[in-house]
Amino acid sequence: MLMSIGELILDITITPEGHVQPNDDTPAAIRLGGGGQAANFCAWAAHLGEPARLVARLGDDATGRRLAAEIEASGVDFCPVWAGEPTGTIAILVGPGGERSMFTQHGAGTSLQPRDLRPEWFEGVDLIHVPAYAFFVEPLAAAARHAIESVRARGGQLSIDLSSVAGLRGYGRLRMVGDLRRLAPELVFASAAEADELGTPLAKLTAIPVIKLGAAGCIVAGKQVAAPAVHEVDPTGAGDAFAAAFCVSHLHGASPLEAARAAVQVASAAVTRVGARPQ
Repeated sequence: MLMSIGELILDITITPEGHVQPNDDTPAAIRLGGGGQAANFCAWAAHLGEPARLVARLGDDATGRRLAAEIEASGVDFCPVWAGEPTGTIAILVGPGGERSMFTQHGAGTSLQPRDLRPEWFEGVDLIHVPAYAFFVEPLAAAARHAIESVRARGGQLSIDLSSVAGLRGYGRLRMVGDLRRLAPELVFASAAEADELGTPLAKLTAIPVIKLGAAGCIVAGKQVAAPAVHEVDPTGAGDAFAAAFCVSHLHGASPLEAARAAVQVASAAVTRVGARPQ
């Protein structure tokens, strides 16, 4: 079983039909759906047939209940912590070239605490995947570390996604390098920009470093794995789809190159439609 801990939030994806008109109306496609790196990872893993468990804190409100029902309907074993604060929201503006600008209101998700976690949630977990977002703010960071320790104590593996250049910059490059050295994850996923921001070669920090290159595929085991050419509509969630497919293949005994080939296929399919989750 795969597990992730982090945020389950509402994505509001805005795709303008043309150039944005300042101080005026711009026709656009607007889509509401579940988001959050941890939740997206689990949704894709479940879609690929792998048991997946999500631990997240969200508001006990209409949005939170809707998101919980949605993630459970996708086949994810959801372990919620209900809160009085509102459920978090991200507004995603998709540009004409597929680039994204994200505006985030974290809400209840970042207040998850170690005392919220139940020991039985970590039973049977073979690998925990943790977005670096979970380390950037307390008390979620403490909860994430507690979860990692609980999975490690039961013999499970650790995967970390570096998540965000801006987040790494704010958290501190050397601080994250220190975290990776202490946690010793088996896998680390990073975009080329995130890997550059870290400053230390990923190969010194993990057994399986994976550099995501978007439409160009990825680099793993010192080799580039190309992605198929597709018509990109929305890249939101593609990195989570990639990580989920890679981790599923890895758990089933695939080599890093085999896992990468499977992952680029899944991620390439993910960008051909709007939204962060499989449909």
